[in-house]
Amino acid sequence: MNTKLYVGNLSYEATDEQLSELFSKAGKVASATVLKDQYSGRSRGFGFVEMGSEEEAKKAIELFNEKDFEGRKIIVNEARPRNTEGSRDRRRDFGPRR
Repeated sequence: MNTKLYVGNLSYEATDEQLSELFSKAGKVASATVLKDQYSGRSRGFGFVEMGSEEEAKKAIELFNEKDFEGRKIIVNEARPRNTEGSRDRRRDFGPRR
């Protein structure tokens, strides 16, 4: 089963291909995506890498977390699941309406 990793503090010039190439040193990369702003097309400074197995994901975290990539110290950790509940942000939930 694939394991998704969050990769933060990316250079704004980083590409999907560069991310995939870097993480392939830790194992099989199923996908690598740098998120971009929908209006400007500019990188948002973070992305996600999906590794082929949990072992490869752990190896990637050990190899790349807080290491230099394209002039910046990147953050790599296991991605949290998306919030699938109705509220996008729990901090904005003020409880039931009366």
